[in-house]
Amino acid sequence: MLVAFAMLNESRQHHRRRAQNVDRHRQSRGKNLMEDYFIPNSLYPVSKFQERYRMQPHLFQKIMHDICNYDTYFIQKNDACGVLGLLPEQKLTAALQMLAYGASAEQVDEIAKMGKSTILECLVRFCDAVKNLYMREYLRRPSPKDLQGLLQKAETRGFPGMIGSIDWMHSQWKNCPTAWQGDYGNRKGQKSIILDAIASFDTWVWHTFFGVAGSQNDLNVLGQSPMFNDVLRGHSPHITYQINNTIYSSAYYLADGIYPRWMTFVKTIPNPQS
Repeated sequence: MLVAFAMLNESRQHHRRRAQNVDRHRQSRGKNLMEDYFIPNSLYPVSKFQERYRMQPHLFQKIMHDICNYDTYFIQKNDACGVLGLLPEQKLTAALQMLAYGASAEQVDEIAKMGKSTILECLVRFCDAVKNLYMREYLRRPSPKDLQGLLQKAETRGFPGMIGSIDWMHSQWKNCPTAWQGDYGNRKGQKSIILDAIASFDTWVWHTFFGVAGSQNDLNVLGQSPMFNDVLRGHSPHITYQINNTIYSSAYYLADGIYPRWMTFVKTIPNPQS
């Protein structure tokens, strides 16, 4: 009986310790973050900002302005006790750290000085805002006008007929269930899920296909991807271009050596002679 009482008391004390709020000095961290990246003559140059945020500062500012107008959650305001809350730069930094680097909430806490629940809420709200703000403009397939622009740009760069670069990558699944590890194990012994994507010259990612098990090869991924549905149905864009006195009528994607030898793919030449 005494042992059970002691265990219950210890459990209650542990719960109280977990329930205590931690003073993360969020205001001082927000000030440091601004001095590091977001003020004139900041500590780190633009090149470091681009490397760590995966975008230019002006693009970050535009996204932050749009999202703050869309969702007032990201605007800095006083809490119930009158204490000034988190900066929008801190909230967006937290979301981008998780999206760009796959960081956990604990890792982001060290960078932005935010609680786990706040970090996860920032992530969910950020994704919701991006979806609703930019889906019609960016998260879509190219229109006929877009395709013409892509073709013209590719031709000026020496790739007539190319409408995008295609590649796929393995995204590691750290907490893959034991029962699924055989299907999701890749050749490196890791558990992963495959992401297939197509991007234009200006990094407009206009096609993504995610969810194939890491044990699948490139043909299996292509067989499940919806990117060739239009090609199979005869609805692919009709274009005409000439290379080496040969006229072609179908667009192609620039790919690496792992893709099959199909007309839809053009692979790079390792040692060009001219």
